[in-house]
Amino acid sequence: MAISNKNRKAAMGFIFVTLLIDVIGWGIIIPVIPNLLKELTGSDTSHAAEVGGWLTASFAIMQVLCAPLIGNLSDRYGRRPILLFSLFGFGIDYLFTSFAPSLGWLFVGRIIAGITGASFTTAAAYIADISTNENRAQNFGMIGAAFGLGFIIGPGIGGLLGQVGSRVPFIVAAGLCLLNWLWGYFVLPESLAPENRRKFEWARANPLGAFRLLTRYKGIGELVISLILIYIASHAVQSNWSFFAIERFKWSPGLIGASLATVGILVAAVQGGLIRYTNPLLGNEKSVYVGLALYAAGMFLFAIATQGWKMFLFLVPYCLGGIAGPAIQAIISGHVPPNEQGELQGALTSLMSATSIIGPPIMTGLFAYFTHANAPVYFPGVSFLLGGILFLVSALLAYHALKTEKKAIA
Repeated sequence: MAISNKNRKAAMGFIFVTLLIDVIGWGIIIPVIPNLLKELTGSDTSHAAEVGGWLTASFAIMQVLCAPLIGNLSDRYGRRPILLFSLFGFGIDYLFTSFAPSLGWLFVGRIIAGITGASFTTAAAYIADISTNENRAQNFGMIGAAFGLGFIIGPGIGGLLGQVGSRVPFIVAAGLCLLNWLWGYFVLPESLAPENRRKFEWARANPLGAFRLLTRYKGIGELVISLILIYIASHAVQSNWSFFAIERFKWSPGLIGASLATVGILVAAVQGGLIRYTNPLLGNEKSVYVGLALYAAGMFLFAIATQGWKMFLFLVPYCLGGIAGPAIQAIISGHVPPNEQGELQGALTSLMSATSIIGPPIMTGLFAYFTHANAPVYFPGVSFLLGGILFLVSALLAYHALKTEKKAIA
């Protein structure tokens, strides 16, 4: 049975806690990834960063191939079973990683997670199911809030567990994901009403078919390109933060964990609280422009930081940029009917994953090139510089897309 109107608020609580536990499991492992890769490869931080980029890319390749399938399956069978399948897959991934005797086993785990990994895709479709036009951006912001709170708890715990051993955080993450799966099995309600479901079609359940959806509706094509640039730019932080902090400031796993916990506090405050005031005040369009400008400012400041404490300070404008993402997502989602929200989110996840094939090697590769012994110029912040430029280009594309749509309507 589909969820009733009076239970929508409770359903948001269910999905929020589910994602929170999922992100905690992910955040726990981040502080120890560099040391684990150095342990398995017997190399330095520069080489470990390159391997880390390709490890992320292996997950992304499977997401590109499988996210449209998962999204279409959720349009046919509902969000609940697909979300539970995803959580179980992540638990298995962390078990593979925690006992990995070689680098190859790490890639096996990432491939499994890429095939089953649909938690955020299905959660976004779930949120679209239970949202109205008025609260869609604020509800999408709850995904970011879960991400933020998870990063308050996860990396902090991971930094402490990493002092015990580089594999201990993975064991704990596996336990959390499997407990989350079990919890969701008993308490998570279905959000997609039977009358809003549609027949499964293989022609739409693949990357090419999913991307056709993005061209089917006027007004979202250029916004999707803007979103692609945001995803690529974000990898300057997501794929590079730990390596940069170790190389530039000699941070320990504990301090890396503390910095990521700070990111979590700020992201949770912005997307779980501040956006509920800024979005009604600014509207979706202005939220996009202001957010992307703040993102870019944060990136440029990271690039020129000369002391570790400044990285904490510069996180403020960067995380305030988080008002942009939910606004763009709300605009795009508003163009698509309920029985295609899963397909839409699968297509967006597939695109995001495609950028994760490109983004991590670019950002970690740039970092490695400008930090190795024979680098022409020593500049560990180069990836942040590129990220800031991409955010500005994204803002220009979004501006053109939204202004063009307004003229067409007029």
